[in-house]
Amino acid sequence: MPAPQPTILATSGGYRPASRTYLEFDALVHHAVELSGAQGRPKVAFLGTASGDQRFFNDHVHQAGRVAGFDISTLDLFPMPSVDDVAGHLLEQDVVWVNGGSVANLLAVWGVHDLDSAMRGAWEAGVVLSGVSAGSICWYAGGTTDSFGPELRAVTNGLAFLPYGNGVHYDSEARRRPLVHELVANGTLPDTHCTDDGVGLVYHGTELVEAVSERDGKGAYVVTRDGDAAVEERIEPRRLRNP
Repeated sequence: MPAPQPTILATSGGYRPASRTYLEFDALVHHAVELSGAQGRPKVAFLGTASGDQRFFNDHVHQAGRVAGFDISTLDLFPMPSVDDVAGHLLEQDVVWVNGGSVANLLAVWGVHDLDSAMRGAWEAGVVLSGVSAGSICWYAGGTTDSFGPELRAVTNGLAFLPYGNGVHYDSEARRRPLVHELVANGTLPDTHCTDDGVGLVYHGTELVEAVSERDGKGAYVVTRDGDAAVEERIEPRRLRNP
């Protein structure tokens, strides 16, 4: 059962440490599944492109899926796509979850394999698109990234399904907030939507409808341009139930 409208959940979270496995899916991943309206055993495609399709992390995700009761498939692009029909595979999913890493590399590799059109087709068909960090920024026009080196820079060639900028890890990396303000103020980024660690933003189509959080005391933010300055508005997230 697809979501009733194109839906994106863009996050700075989704994982938590586990006692028996390396990690478990936290409330944000579970919320992506809830948004999909999946019945029975949800089908979740995991893409680790941004970190080079690390096979050991794929295994951690499969274990987390087993604990959560999800049917996990990993769509790898190194050394070649792991399925014959990438677009068809995505359309069969309830949720697409994109991992963090280098968003610049992710966008380059996705472009080679035409994943931008495949992802758009899945999104328009009601497959929930979601992810963390690079897996959040990719859905927007751009954002801030360390893809190019230790000093954060702008990336401006995102898929732009969402016509905004995106700021991730807004509370945990000191340079994120001032750089977002600088890039919005000088027009490099459009209005930019930001998340503290553990927070996600829900969009129906291109409309931001809600901020949600798997941690207490966290926030979401909208940064807009006012003349030559940036103005920040805090959005209080709804606290999700721990899975």
